[in-house]
Amino acid sequence: MTISTELGRYVGHQLSRPLGHVGGFARMSSLTAKAAFRWPLQWRELILQSWFLLSVTMLPTILAAIPLTVLLTFTLNVLLGEFGAADISGAGAALGAVTQLGPLTTVLVVAGTGSTAICADLGARTIREEIDALEVMGIDPIRRLVVPRVLAATIVGSLLNSLVIIVGLVGGFVFSVYLQHVDGGAYLSTLTLVTGLPEVIVATAKAVSFGLIAGLVGCYRGLTVSGGAKGVGTAVNETVVLCVIALFAVNVILTTVGVRFGTGH
Repeated sequence: MTISTELGRYVGHQLSRPLGHVGGFARMSSLTAKAAFRWPLQWRELILQSWFLLSVTMLPTILAAIPLTVLLTFTLNVLLGEFGAADISGAGAALGAVTQLGPLTTVLVVAGTGSTAICADLGARTIREEIDALEVMGIDPIRRLVVPRVLAATIVGSLLNSLVIIVGLVGGFVFSVYLQHVDGGAYLSTLTLVTGLPEVIVATAKAVSFGLIAGLVGCYRGLTVSGGAKGVGTAVNETVVLCVIALFAVNVILTTVGVRFGTGH
């Protein structure tokens, strides 16, 4: 019996219980962790999945980051202007973009686009019994399909976070300087006033965690689909909800850790 068949039977027996999905997800996560350290890695599948996830998430990321940047910058500059401190708007824009705007946008895009794409792909394979066919041929689906997708989601999550931060800083500069008449030199000189290496490390840890969790959730729901094509649609909807809940909870925890870590410095 392969580890994937074992996972499927375990999940099938546990779904009737309230915490069945939690146990099944934990078991799949452990199987994935074991398979990730077994070589050779499926490099071709990893590259293809990374490119696929980038292609479906890059444009939504930019489109989501721009209005959020404008909203954050506008609100911040109005507040600072009331206190006569508009010249330090760069410090607030950098802090908001690095610590919250980047991770939160990554959450929404990875959960709404990346994870659902993984779930739909694996769910369709499960319905067509391709997963069973792989097991019959002696190929481990966890190692062949799940590990590359989880690693790809992790890599793409960190890249999207960097993209959002860049868009946030550049968009904040354009909006502040050209629309709200903030001095450009003052904006640039205060970017690193309250934002340093600890904040960047925490933001990167958030993005990596978001990508990892989104990839695992998408793979889990894709491998446990039942009920035909309708079941795939239901699993995709559940993936969005589960990802958003899990990722926002992780964001709160890591933000708390980051605040304590930054205060220590």
